[in-house]
Amino acid sequence: MQKVSLKQYTLNKLDDFRHRLAYIDALPQLTFLGFIIGLTVGLVITLFRVMINWPLAQLLPIHGENFEALSREWHFLLPVIGAIIIGVSMQLLPAKYREVSVGHVLTRLHNFQGRMPGANFIVQFIGATISLITGQSVGREGPAVHLGASAASIVGQWMNLPNNSLRTLIGCGVAAAIAASFNTPVAGVIFALEVLLIEYTIAGFIPIIMASVCGSVVTRIFFGEELFFSIPVMQMQGLLEIPFMVFGGLVIALFATLYMRLQFTFNYLQKYPISLRIIAAGIATGSIALFYPQILGLGYDTLNQVIDGQLSLNLLLMIAGAKLLATSFSISMGVPGGLIGPQLLIGACIGGALGIVGNTLFPDSTSNTGFYVLLGMAAMMGAVLNAPLAALMAVLEMTYTPGVIFPSMLIIVIACVITRQLFRCDGIFLEQLKKNGTSLTSGPAHQTLSRIGVRSVMDTSFVRCRYTVAYDQAHTLLTHKPMWIVIEEIDKEKYLLRAADFAKYLDNAPEEVLTLEQDIDLLEIPAQRYKLAPVSEQASLFEAKRQLDYDNSDALYVARQPSNPVTSAVMGIITHNTIENCYQI
Repeated sequence: MQKVSLKQYTLNKLDDFRHRLAYIDALPQLTFLGFIIGLTVGLVITLFRVMINWPLAQLLPIHGENFEALSREWHFLLPVIGAIIIGVSMQLLPAKYREVSVGHVLTRLHNFQGRMPGANFIVQFIGATISLITGQSVGREGPAVHLGASAASIVGQWMNLPNNSLRTLIGCGVAAAIAASFNTPVAGVIFALEVLLIEYTIAGFIPIIMASVCGSVVTRIFFGEELFFSIPVMQMQGLLEIPFMVFGGLVIALFATLYMRLQFTFNYLQKYPISLRIIAAGIATGSIALFYPQILGLGYDTLNQVIDGQLSLNLLLMIAGAKLLATSFSISMGVPGGLIGPQLLIGACIGGALGIVGNTLFPDSTSNTGFYVLLGMAAMMGAVLNAPLAALMAVLEMTYTPGVIFPSMLIIVIACVITRQLFRCDGIFLEQLKKNGTSLTSGPAHQTLSRIGVRSVMDTSFVRCRYTVAYDQAHTLLTHKPMWIVIEEIDKEKYLLRAADFAKYLDNAPEEVLTLEQDIDLLEIPAQRYKLAPVSEQASLFEAKRQLDYDNSDALYVARQPSNPVTSAVMGIITHNTIENCYQI
């Protein structure tokens, strides 16, 4: 019995693990990977938050979000200095490395099989850190999504996992990132499924839950059981309040649409060099901060003031408008940061203003201001992201206030329906990609075939031989009754021949072949042959279908990687029928 080395044994087990992941129901393997990804992303997001929080704690008095305590000149200078650093650095980078944000994740997930570059991960980490330390009007949650997705993709690529599993791994990374950023594991799961993957499957759902829980656990170890907002116990006063909530949903939809349309309007400035754009964003942010310093940084301290009812109606509206303008311009100009945190502050301010108006007009039938602040946050997030369920769960988990569930559902539905149907905005990430000329590959066929790896359905009933074969060896090829014969020669094209056709030829072979025992040319015998093209063993069935269409080939051979596709070992056969049968199932 041949002794197998520990290294070879490990490689064999890893290959078996990869092979199992190619199947659509590889739940145990994906759940284990979800655990690994959750821990990895939790550590990445923890480091990201520390890199932001520690400098701000040293820079700002009292607490790390107190930009308002800086002198007036620093309200202007800090974002301008940060923008100069970021802008000049970005200008020195090749254009392909500047692509960051949730939109970049969507593009790589749907159009590049989830393969995300490591260089963009580094740019996002450093760029967003500088942005938030210098008070740019952006959030940390968008960068966290990119970092989580990239970390998961990089782990999957390092392990040479099949591409169909990378989709789930990216979902795991995104869920863990949201959970680690907001301490909201359920919202992280829903966000990954609703915004990124846009699908719900058991094989994807459970690993994403595992990753989200692990990501949240890691950050709780470092930061404790933190609540982002201090919320008093509150509930809706009664059903008579519903008409006012419907009106509130309309108002939120107007602001959500304005928030998105402003970003699309500013997109025409992207023809200018990125350094000039980012510096212009820094100057704009600093200029607005001279009057409303509350727009600087994450703004969670201001958000808590809004919830506590410490700000007047006029100031709430001014902060909402200033934050909306500064964030829209900054994101459009390419400042590396997110838009989820800012939209929560905008929604909170609008909700607070609605609460003040409602309590003034209907003092006996309107809930307190803090209640409407939560509704505004939920509705704004749901309408802008086109993610109603993620918004509902995020607000619920961040506040631990179950009394907001019913009214939040109502106002989110109103805001989302009006934003989507009346104003024709399908969510800011998809709209951004459309405006930039990027389309996402989607549809039922794409989703179904992308979840299946070629290794799980390839036909392994084949034998390999050269273009010519001696008659006395021909019957040997059919000893084990293969389905196919792969005809190959080094540095030449490969062809596929049905073994049944070859057997039929041998049964009726011409007399000269039998008497002279001359070699049989497999490309000349009467039989149907298929031209073969290679497809990577890591590919999904969707990639295989696209490869067949692109090469105009009849069939594919699954090529073991890494090696030269021309000379690589044939692992199995994929035909049009293989793909059609899987889609029908």
